[in-house]
Amino acid sequence: MSRYLMIAIIVLTGMFAPLAATAADVEGKVQSVDVNERSFTLDNGTKIWLSDAVAVDSIKEGAEVTVSYEERDGKPVATSVTTK
Repeated sequence: MSRYLMIAIIVLTGMFAPLAATAADVEGKVQSVDVNERSFTLDNGTKIWLSDAVAVDSIKEGAEVTVSYEERDGKPVATSVTTK
């Protein structure tokens, strides 16, 4: 019985592992905003896309921001943006 349980755990872990996203924070000054692409670029050159939870009109050029983001499809996608 424990052998089948172990196999089930391994299979379930393999199924859900790709769904895990790495989360991180970054700080910087907004250099530019692309409304059409729902993205912005920081003064260090980092381009960040916005999730649906973040309003694009809340991002202003020149603002100092702290961004919480997740890697999705190889891109940093902001889950929250806080202006300093």
